[in-house]
This record gives sequence, C-alpha cells and structure tokens, in this order.
Amino acid sequence: MLTLLAVLALGLCVGIVLGLTGAGGGILAVPALVFSQGWTVAQASPIGLLAVTGAALLGVGEAFYHKLVRYRAAFLMALAGVPMTPLGLAVAHRVSARWLAALFGLTMLIVAARLLKPIVERDEDQAPCHVNPDTGRLKWTVQTVAIMTTIGALTGFLTGLLGVGGGFVLVPALRKATDISMHGIVATSLLVIALVGSGGIIATLWQEHSFPLDVALPFIVATALGMLGGRLLIRHFEPRIVQRLFAFLVIGVACLMFYRALS
Repeated sequence: MLTLLAVLALGLCVGIVLGLTGAGGGILAVPALVFSQGWTVAQASPIGLLAVTGAALLGVGEAFYHKLVRYRAAFLMALAGVPMTPLGLAVAHRVSARWLAALFGLTMLIVAARLLKPIVERDEDQAPCHVNPDTGRLKWTVQTVAIMTTIGALTGFLTGLLGVGGGFVLVPALRKATDISMHGIVATSLLVIALVGSGGIIATLWQEHSFPLDVALPFIVATALGMLGGRLLIRHFEPRIVQRLFAFLVIGVACLMFYRALS
C-alpha cells in the first residue's frame, strides 16, 4: 500500500510539473521511478516513456483543436525517429547501469543550463527553415528535409536510450532552425513525442520487455491527472519563475542521479 501511494504521489507530482513546464518536464519521470522503486534507468525508462507519451497525447488533442501543429514536419521527424528508438533501447540494455545513470544526470544538467540561460530574441531571418507567409506552411527544401530528419533521428535515439520524450531536444532545435511561433513549436513537439514514444513502447514490447502493470498503471494515471491539474495551475504562475524553479529542481535530481551512479 505504501509503495502504491508513493507511485501515485510521484506520478501526480511529475504530471503537475509536465503541465506547468511543457514537454521537457517528462525528464523527471525516470528519476522518480529509479529512486522510488530502486530500479536502474533501463528498467524505469519504459514506464517513464509510457507516462510521457500519454501526457503528450493529451496535449496534442488541445494543440490540434487550436490548429497549432505543423503535422507534416511532425510526421517527417517521427518517421526518422521511430527507427532510431530500438537502437537507443538496444544501447540502453548494453550500457552499465552506472554509466547510464551518469548520462541521464548529464542530460539533466544540460537541460537545466538551457533553462537558466537568459532568453535571447531569435533572429528569424537567420533561421534555415522558413514559413511561407502566404500559405502559413513551411517551405519544403532539401535543407528543411535534412534538418527535420536529423532532429527526428536524434529524438528517437534519446527516446529509446533514456526513456524521455525528447522535448528538451525538439523545442530548442526547432526554435533555432525555424521561424515557427513558439506555440507552434511546442504543439509540433508534442505530436512528435506522442508518435516516437508510441514507437518506443512498441519496440519495448517487441523486445519482450514486459511492463510491471502494478506500477505502470497507477503512475500513468496519476501523471495524466497531474498534467491536467498543472494546466489549470499554470495561469496563476509567472512562466519565467516556473522555468527557474524547474531548472533548480532538475539540477537537484541530476545530483541524485550522479550520486546513484557513484554509489
């Protein structure tokens, strides 16, 4: 009973953070399971991926309703990312638990550093991928296809390796490479996360790694409920303050991951 309550509480907390911060908040799902269940990163990744994918699907429905999703770009990135997910899974199960925990901690520090970096107005004219002002759609060139494919492949590999959605890669990459609005970038990222995450779940089942449903189901349900709560709470908080608090939380959890890697 205590274990179930701990899983529900952690799932709820992860979901609230997801709702307040967006896709990148899913990076907390795996550490929550690692420390609450005593698992390795490789063991916790599939459950974390399930929770992140489910939360992304909730966000995608809202994004499609407001017509913010660049679905052509999202499907291209997913097409490149899904085949890379099994490769990431294979690497995760061949790397020692210690090194994988350290890699996860390093990834979290990179995410925190990006969050704490002062926001600089981007020069949209310098972006290699542009939206056609007449149609509102991306101008599809060889360069655009290559960039979207590369971003998708990297997202897919990290999804399989670490069990995270990849929002911390997608959002800054699309922000730097395109002149899509920030709302459009987040919406498109959610669709990519949902598609690539679904591919990762299928790849996990294909490799005969079963999900411990006694932990997975309550964690996923609690995460979904927490995300809905976070979306309601976000209007009461200053986004910049939330971002900084989230960055410090990520740094603290990263230190715990490094401690686990060394212990």
